[in-house]
Amino acid sequence: MNVQAPATAVSGVQPPPPPRTLTEMQLSIVMMRDILIKTMFRKNVDAVTAIARAICLPVNVTQELVDIARGQKLLEATGTLNANSGNEMGYQLTDAGKSRALDALAQSEYYGAMPVPLEVYREQVMRQSIRKIEITRAELTRAMGHLILPPNLIDQLGPAVSSGRSMLMYGPPGNGKSSISNGIRDAMGDKIYIPRAIEYAGAVITVYDPIVHSAAEEENDDPTTLRRRRTFDSRYVRCQRPTVITGGELSLKMLDLVYNATARTYQAPLQLKSSGGIFIIDDLGRQAEPPQAIVNRWIVPLEESRDILALQSGEKFEVPFDTLVIFSTNFHPNEIFDKAALRRIFFKIKIDGPDQQNFLKIFALIARKKGIPLDEASLVYLLNEKYPTIDNVYANYQPVFLIDQMLSICKFEGIAPQMRPDLIDRAWANMFVRDEKIVK
Repeated sequence: MNVQAPATAVSGVQPPPPPRTLTEMQLSIVMMRDILIKTMFRKNVDAVTAIARAICLPVNVTQELVDIARGQKLLEATGTLNANSGNEMGYQLTDAGKSRALDALAQSEYYGAMPVPLEVYREQVMRQSIRKIEITRAELTRAMGHLILPPNLIDQLGPAVSSGRSMLMYGPPGNGKSSISNGIRDAMGDKIYIPRAIEYAGAVITVYDPIVHSAAEEENDDPTTLRRRRTFDSRYVRCQRPTVITGGELSLKMLDLVYNATARTYQAPLQLKSSGGIFIIDDLGRQAEPPQAIVNRWIVPLEESRDILALQSGEKFEVPFDTLVIFSTNFHPNEIFDKAALRRIFFKIKIDGPDQQNFLKIFALIARKKGIPLDEASLVYLLNEKYPTIDNVYANYQPVFLIDQMLSICKFEGIAPQMRPDLIDRAWANMFVRDEKIVK
């Protein structure tokens, strides 16, 4: 007999408890049976423990399902013990079972992990809501430790991150808006649970995506032991809070369900995959869609914490929206949004370039990291001769750019890494393009 360990919270997030019976699954018996036999057909598994791993259910619940399929003459016991599965009884599809599996695959190619009903998933979203995160000043400062920021920026970022509400970061390019977004992500150190797939009205929508979700190290789970170590529903994957980053390639279509007409399966859109985490829209204003249209698409989710998706049939349904949305742009907000759109973005934070003092700190930090000795005369030359030509406008990207340029020149010239005024000149020439007319 398998005894389930009680579900316990990990990193403050309450995990989804494993189902104890088929009734607790809240899915139709026909759907579960069909996924069972499709999985056995596709994966060629025949022992209950192997089947349980394939469909991500406890062994006792899987046995219930196997017994139902046997009663319907879709499965039969092989009459032999499987030495590779602890001498378990083996099962195989009958001819009727193979026929039913093919019919079910013709309706949907989905097989494997049993989906989580949408209503059950809503409960888990509430348990691990991003709005329940409590990030302290120390934690946020530590996550931003690799950045040199103005003293008041953490004062602005802290309440925005802790609230889980939308924010807009704007300012001139090259000043670390993307790096700050990544620092916010790193500050969220806890783990949450991502469903492999969810179910609505008989449609299965895959959610877990290895490209988006970073799975935490999985516990060993031997279903033959008396007490199983896994303490959560294995239809979920324990992951870092997800981060989805999009840029100029973002289109409104990417925010809809993705339907595979050949396999007749659905894949969750980006914002659903980012649930419980962060959705970063970088370079807003560079997309083919106008910025106002992109923000308009987010109005209902941002205000009501719900999103509306549509199946191929045209039926619309609601899914939870629990995501910290970060808009990042090089444009002034008044250039790309109307007042109604700006009102719906909860925090607006300007990211300016560094002053001269912070510029020198960044320059020294990068030089030390890259292994190039600082030279006072070269720095004085840079500040007094070069920066006045651009009205002394400093940007966070410039130290890295100039130092990398000088290192490349030194390597080409066969000299040790060093900083000289003539090398500053050559590096500077590559940072900007001179305004001139090209004769065609």
